[in-house]
Amino acid sequence: MLKIYFTMLTKSLAEPRKFFSQMSPDMGFGKPLGYLLISSIFFSTASALATVTVNPVLCISLYITNAVGMTLISALLGYILIFVIKGGRNIAFSHVFGIYAISSGTTLLAAWIPYFIIFTEPWKWWLIGTGMTKSCRLSCIQAVVVIGVSIGMIVCAFRFVLPLTFHSPV
Repeated sequence: MLKIYFTMLTKSLAEPRKFFSQMSPDMGFGKPLGYLLISSIFFSTASALATVTVNPVLCISLYITNAVGMTLISALLGYILIFVIKGGRNIAFSHVFGIYAISSGTTLLAAWIPYFIIFTEPWKWWLIGTGMTKSCRLSCIQAVVVIGVSIGMIVCAFRFVLPLTFHSPV
């Protein structure tokens, strides 16, 4: 698995357009999920070591859950939007998930560095957009719409859920 991981990492870093152009629609869930998990473990461990936490194991678990969970949610939103934009033409969810997992996994390797989110988050969405245009055959405008609506929906969801999580003791 590590050989596949480093091959995918090298290609997604060196030539992302070519990598996504050659990405097989039949890749399935295994390789992208494995790639995302390895990157998530690295990200989570590095994040926990870079910050002072009372319970580093819990912190690592939460970081991994967040990295994988947000990628899955984003991929699901992207898949639904691509399905709508393409007029119901068949694109497998595993293919869309692969684009999101590889893009997220690649940027997670630098995301643990404090304040690097200002670089890694736009980079991740650029990689996703590149994957959509090169692998799913969306136009640049369609990819921007999918990304913009996805980000908007995620922000709205957080704005709705965030007040429910903080309860001040009175």
